[in-house]
Amino acid sequence: MATLLKNVTNSIWHAFNSLSTDNSGNVVKSKLKVLTANIGTLLDLYGVEKGLEHYRSTTSLNFYHYKYYLLKEVFSSLPDTLSLILLREYEASIDEVCWLVCKRLYLNREPHILPDECLHYLFRVFCMLGELQPCATQQDIFQVVLERSEVGLVSCQLVTSLGGDWDQEAYDSLTVNTPGFRFSTFLTLLETKYLSDVEEPVLIEAVTALASTFLCDVIKKGNLMKKGYLLPTLREYWFVLQPTQMAYYKNMDEKEQCGIINLDPNCWVDTSANRIYLHTNERCIELAPHDHRSRLQWVSSLQIAISQSGRGQGYQRTLAARRRKQRQIDEAESRRKSSIIHDMGVQLQAEKMARVAAELEAQELKVAQEKQVTHLEALLEEEIQAKRDEEIVRSLQARVLREEWEKREELEQLQEEQRLLLEQEREKRKEFEAKQKEKENKLLAAEARLRELEEERQRLDKELQKARDRIYYVEHTMTQHSTPKVLWDQATFPLHVILYILKVIVIELIFDLCIIPRIMFIFDLIVLVVLKS
Repeated sequence: MATLLKNVTNSIWHAFNSLSTDNSGNVVKSKLKVLTANIGTLLDLYGVEKGLEHYRSTTSLNFYHYKYYLLKEVFSSLPDTLSLILLREYEASIDEVCWLVCKRLYLNREPHILPDECLHYLFRVFCMLGELQPCATQQDIFQVVLERSEVGLVSCQLVTSLGGDWDQEAYDSLTVNTPGFRFSTFLTLLETKYLSDVEEPVLIEAVTALASTFLCDVIKKGNLMKKGYLLPTLREYWFVLQPTQMAYYKNMDEKEQCGIINLDPNCWVDTSANRIYLHTNERCIELAPHDHRSRLQWVSSLQIAISQSGRGQGYQRTLAARRRKQRQIDEAESRRKSSIIHDMGVQLQAEKMARVAAELEAQELKVAQEKQVTHLEALLEEEIQAKRDEEIVRSLQARVLREEWEKREELEQLQEEQRLLLEQEREKRKEFEAKQKEKENKLLAAEARLRELEEERQRLDKELQKARDRIYYVEHTMTQHSTPKVLWDQATFPLHVILYILKVIVIELIFDLCIIPRIMFIFDLIVLVVLKS
């Protein structure tokens, strides 16, 4: 049934929002199954959560998709029309389940003044009067917001029921920049501004009375004298008037109910003197208020209850819808007036700007003419000055040209000197390269000659070694035979050996070779030759 779903949409959203683990606005299906099963159980519908598994191909749903599923799979199973009493019972049950799911978000607040029972009643009132709106940044994410005037209405009733005076101007100045309140903000406003110094029993009584007014559609409460049916005497009772019934109790505690008078559209009210006659389908009930003012209030309230008894919507919801519609009309009218005022302002501004533009144009024309004359005089003066400047420039150019020619001649002279210096440097470089090449050739020739001498020295060293070996052999032979015969004399010593030795000494002196060992060797050889001679 669409009416029931519409009435409990806000409370279901609070439960849905409390199940969301992030700010994406989506809830996994496993959590939604539990919530759907509880709602179905309250409506005597079982297994309605099983279809969530096959609903859409995602693991999570946003609130729009979940609401559509509830409409098609859960609430569509209910009858199209429900009595107002049954509708109110379903709403209370679903609100209670949703409150159990989301109350953890609001019970741990600081400061925490309202008791849990009062929070539950205020939650239901907030959900009944609030509006589900999409977020400004993300259209898939919704939030329940209570309009500023509705917050003022609830706050006013609470303050007046507590015996205080409602200051509308202070409230307007406090909430001028807040067009709507979320539930947490609504609670903070009540606790910090209006309920901070109220005792808990008084607070519970005031919130309970507020809840009975909005949730149970209590139109009026009060004492009345009722004439009995069997005993025609007047007895005082505590009456509670609702759109579908009028219950009466022994006292205002409303614990001992004495009876119920059912109301429908066929009932009507009549008055006579200080009596009220309520005509129902069964009988006529005579009521006696305490004064004339009370009689007028009860007659008006009974007529409202009778007119609302045949409707399928609650009285307070009807009033809230009227206020919402009136706000929309007022906003549209305000926008229309603002648009008209804006258009008139734009038109007046355009006319003013056109008049100012015309005046400015005339003034500009006058100024332009004066500027033109001044400009022509300035042009003439500039032309004369330009001729003078041209002559000065020509003379300066001639002087600059002369200086440029002189500098050019100096540069050409410097270039010629540089060219001559470069040629001299090239010749010197060529001579140096030739000398260097000659030295390299001499060095190569000396190295070749050195290699030849080294080879000849090695050959002579071998011959010298052979001569030493021959001398050693002769000495050894002479020692064995003990003959003091001289085997060789000075004439037999090779003359070319002595000449070679002198040649080697000269070469080594020339090339700065290591000559000391050679000299020692030659000295030993000469001593040996002398001793032998």
